[in-house]
Amino acid sequence: MSKRIAIIGAGIGGLTLAIDLQRKGLDVQIYEQTPVLEEVGAAVALSANATRFYQDRFGMAEQLGEKWAEVDGLVFRDGRTGEQIARLSSREEYRRRYGAPYVGIHRADLQGILFGALDAQSLHLSKRLTGLDDSGSAARLTFADGDEAEADLVIGADGAKSLTRRLLLGYDDARYSGCTAARGIVAPELLPSLPDPEAIQFWMGQGGHLLHYPIGNGDQNFFLVKREAVPWAEKGWVVPAKDGQHIEPFAHWAPAVVEMISAVPVHEQWALFYRPPLTHWSQGRVTLLGDAAHATVPHHGQGANQSIEDAIVLSDLLFESTDWDRARTEYEQRRRFRTRKVVDASVTVGEMLHLPDGPRSQERNARLSSPGAFDRHLHWIHSFKADEQIPETSVVAA
Repeated sequence: MSKRIAIIGAGIGGLTLAIDLQRKGLDVQIYEQTPVLEEVGAAVALSANATRFYQDRFGMAEQLGEKWAEVDGLVFRDGRTGEQIARLSSREEYRRRYGAPYVGIHRADLQGILFGALDAQSLHLSKRLTGLDDSGSAARLTFADGDEAEADLVIGADGAKSLTRRLLLGYDDARYSGCTAARGIVAPELLPSLPDPEAIQFWMGQGGHLLHYPIGNGDQNFFLVKREAVPWAEKGWVVPAKDGQHIEPFAHWAPAVVEMISAVPVHEQWALFYRPPLTHWSQGRVTLLGDAAHATVPHHGQGANQSIEDAIVLSDLLFESTDWDRARTEYEQRRRFRTRKVVDASVTVGEMLHLPDGPRSQERNARLSSPGAFDRHLHWIHSFKADEQIPETSVVAA
């Protein structure tokens, strides 16, 4: 009997892994807690370290190209004046350097295309994991509807609030970053003041920033981040927002900012949490992938990208080895240092974006606008080829 793989969660990472494993002939079943396949959140930015696999390995460039917007550079602005501080790369330069595009795409569009490449019979909806027993001859999964399943390998790809991780650790280790966010999607005709609509842009200022980028239909996906003065006291990570409360702290910012964040209703406030790095994220027949293993704040836009990198590495190792215990160990070794660095850098970027006026923000602006800024700060992320990396032996004993 062939080995059975169970993936918990049908997000971007789980679907990417399942597609690649199924193409290699492995028996994969996906268990998703929602009754319909949908993504929380509006859109996602994918950089070359992820899009290269959809383009080259999966052959989805044409199909995805109809749904995504290839961004034209990365722009940093002063949030209050709108002054351009730096423009890094261009669409053509980026493709030439990295061999794949930097894009914005609606999560539902991406997930729909991935689902279309999946064996539909392998996706099981309304399966909320409630228990995991790895003491027998196979791992036994129990679900809220009373169903059970067995697998020789369980992969927790169930996101930042991962139950699989909590079952492995025995506790919830989420850390509040000190920031909250509002998000929305705005039609271009509602943004007459917006400069550089085809770029990814950061509008920076004391205590907050606005990030936005285009998606396939020309709309702008925005993510407005505010640094809070007090700890998060709510029970959930997402809470209802009062009408217009997200606008007040930014009402004095540049007209294009106010225009964008005022264009559509915002009904929710998102607390931004991340997970501390783990030395090991496998136990017995269970391992973690994506946000379940290394959830980060979105200031580098790498959450989905790192889950795709994870999926490629784990898929290749499982296919190449009959010793899955050894494959899981090598998977952690290859991914531990990389993901830890991304999490740390993402938290640090939030601090950098929110500097008050003064010498430190002037130094930041000078660094961003100086020659070679992209290479110094971002090349290590975008140039990474997950399928060509060797284990980071320097962190095995961490």
